[in-house]
Amino acid sequence: MLGGRLLDDGWAVRGTSRRDEGLAAIRDAGIEAAIADPLWPGTVLGLVADVTLVLWLLGSTGPGREELHGERLERLLERLVDTPVRGFLYEAAGSAGVDALAAGRRAVEVAAARWRIPAEVVVADPSDPPSWATEMEAACRRLVS
Repeated sequence: MLGGRLLDDGWAVRGTSRRDEGLAAIRDAGIEAAIADPLWPGTVLGLVADVTLVLWLLGSTGPGREELHGERLERLLERLVDTPVRGFLYEAAGSAGVDALAAGRRAVEVAAARWRIPAEVVVADPSDPPSWATEMEAACRRLVS
């Protein structure tokens, strides 16, 4: 999720989808919708001009998408250094696989140390939506405080 609509507590949210069909669900949730494909970091970077936090909520991408937690994520993190983004949140739980999520976590930790990118790694279980949402919100608040 990236910058966008102002929520009740002052947060702005933009959600992304790889396909036009996914935009309707984002809009139905009252969130600004945009097309971006995390397999192509440039499509994400084109949306960060007015963004404070990037949330990489791809922990449940499933098998076959390991590159979203490895090389593609690393390229995105390298390029975020030259943007106004002030923090990065990585979802390190879900069905993507233990090895992929561990690689993503390492990539985020290395980038945070190397380029001083404020980062949070959240391991809340996405199959428990209330707890997951609470953890995600808390992590976002820590990043902007």
